[in-house]
Amino acid sequence: RGPMTKILIVEDEPDIAELVRRVLSSRDYDVFHAPTAELGLALALAELPDLILLDLGLPDYDGQTLAGWLRAEPSLETTPIVAFTAWPLETVKEMTESYGCAGYISKPIVSINRFAEQIKSFLLPA
Repeated sequence: RGPMTKILIVEDEPDIAELVRRVLSSRDYDVFHAPTAELGLALALAELPDLILLDLGLPDYDGQTLAGWLRAEPSLETTPIVAFTAWPLETVKEMTESYGCAGYISKPIVSINRFAEQIKSFLLPA
């Protein structure tokens, strides 16, 4: 068995972060959580995750600011960033393209299995 796939969740709502952590941990992902953009960047650089699940509305900086910082880091430039948001789809579609995100997952999580499948689909084939 190879090393576990690392997923970083940048999400300020504790309940949502906990749900995501439980779902992904139970599927053998190594999950890291940051409640703010600054911590998210620090954790991303320290852990070099395989995927970053990014809430677009964070308390310190917004998601697009963090996406820009992540994209500017050579060690993270190919890491898929998935926007995780309750914003209207049209807005999100435009944003994910302009911020170099791999795609998005809508909140709230309605189906845990569907959510896990979406995460899996964004992970680059090893």
